[in-house]
Amino acid sequence: MNADERGWAVAGLCVVALGCAPLPARDEQGPLAGAGDAARGRAVFVAREGGHCVLCHAAPGVAVAGDVGPALGGIGSRLTPAQIRFRVVDITRVNPDAVMPAFHRTEGLSRVAAQHAGRPVLSAQQVEDVVAYLATLR
Repeated sequence: MNADERGWAVAGLCVVALGCAPLPARDEQGPLAGAGDAARGRAVFVAREGGHCVLCHAAPGVAVAGDVGPALGGIGSRLTPAQIRFRVVDITRVNPDAVMPAFHRTEGLSRVAAQHAGRPVLSAQQVEDVVAYLATLR
């Protein structure tokens, strides 16, 4: 059992023995900021200066899109907002070989330009806005 698994086992014991609140699933992430706005999230999704998600992902109502990543139509029906957030923040926690950037991780990255070191690609609010938008894609 590795350290991560031991940590989850101990935390699970806390839930059972002490009646603590249930743990989130390993593929969930709690909110990083205030409630997201779907319209702002769509803008981040398509903006070159934002997430530029359309470079790799197709979404309903977005005319020009890439096909490197999966199409995101129906993502809001398949995943919870917490699961979507988890993937946007750092997809490598789900798929270590993913080519998608970790949009809100700052640690353990390589080949980061000095002016961007220690800064996430998307702010906490932008992550919440993108999550709100993607959650509407049902």
